[in-house]
Amino acid sequence: MAAGVWFRGWAAATAEHETTAVVREVAEYTPGEFYRRELPCLRAVLAAGPRPDIVVVDGYVGLGDGRPGLGAYLFDALGGEVPVVGVAKTRFASGEAAAVCRGGSRSPLWVTTAGMDATEAAERVAAMAGPYRVPTLLKRADRLARTHSEGVV
Repeated sequence: MAAGVWFRGWAAATAEHETTAVVREVAEYTPGEFYRRELPCLRAVLAAGPRPDIVVVDGYVGLGDGRPGLGAYLFDALGGEVPVVGVAKTRFASGEAAAVCRGGSRSPLWVTTAGMDATEAAERVAAMAGPYRVPTLLKRADRLARTHSEGVV
């Protein structure tokens, strides 16, 4: 199950549109090829909503040393026309990731990007609504995916 939350402006606290998508045939997880499993899910969610100006994904855009992450594959799949910002909760050996601390947490979020200035992306993620480490609307998307996946086989 995948979910998406559309909002207007980085500081928005509420969604304008929400959607979920079930993708029944996904690739098995293979280390280093996470995108093969997740990219079809992201594309299904994006197809079910209005065309975004920017996409924020849970994960990395770049993995360092020029290696593409999930966000880079999505950026390419969108024709390089829609910037993609990756927000990861765990550190990966990526020298490209900007550490962003929010809500008094000493544990940063790791921000990477394609099609957008990396410093600007980090500043925007830092300014997103919510008092905690993970911005409110990113938590909302995660909650939607988890709630709607219950009972889906």
